[in-house]
Amino acid sequence: MTSNESLIKLGYRLGRSGTHAARTMMFDELMLLFEHTTSETTRDGYRDEVVGLNVLGKPTQKSRLLTFGHLVELYGLDPVIPVFRIFRKLWALDEAARPLLALTLAMVRDPVLRLSEAFVLAKGEGDAVQREEVEELIAANEPDRFSPASLKSIAQNINGSWTQAGFMVGRRRKVRAAPKVTPSNITYALFLGHLEGLSGQRLFSSHWMTLLCSSPDELEVLANSASHRGQIVFLNAGGVKEVRFPGFLTPDEEQWLHE
Repeated sequence: MTSNESLIKLGYRLGRSGTHAARTMMFDELMLLFEHTTSETTRDGYRDEVVGLNVLGKPTQKSRLLTFGHLVELYGLDPVIPVFRIFRKLWALDEAARPLLALTLAMVRDPVLRLSEAFVLAKGEGDAVQREEVEELIAANEPDRFSPASLKSIAQNINGSWTQAGFMVGRRRKVRAAPKVTPSNITYALFLGHLEGLSGQRLFSSHWMTLLCSSPDELEVLANSASHRGQIVFLNAGGVKEVRFPGFLTPDEEQWLHE
């Protein structure tokens, strides 16, 4: 498996702190920011758009800086970061994939959001998702860390992100729903498994596959479709699977996987 040090180089954020202590995954802001930038935009370029040009329409300089900081925490906003660079590439290719792509990268980079993954995915379609349940989940994983008011805010933010990604519907009463999943989503999920040191059939057993909420047959169909689109190379002969990611990583980045 890939070392934590290498995962951090590739763009993962580990530890305990996460943006969902203050915000949702900020999907609307991300959509607007990407309308004013390209896949080649640098971190400084994103900062100029958010802070200097105020493309997100924030009322004060402080709110612009806070928003930019939260977006960097959640997504990286820098093409030198592999998990962001491939995310931005897939974002441009597939509009329908964007909500789930955003949640997936937010999961990579936000330990607080990651605490809710197993809980949400264990809910069946149509099941109610109570904010209090998420509060209890966070409190159990981080005892004595957050005040009751903070737990309520974090739970609302977490539920908001899952809703933005299509896993929940409703405003006051949240109900579990089925997200839209496209070939670009499986491309990104397979890529993350690759970064974590998985290969072959094991790529289809990672928790990123679980996030897609699809059956093994559906995942294979999606992988074939991604391959036909030229996003990945997917070979499946006699039940033996091979996935390759040509051009996704630089030679130096590939070396990080083996450190």
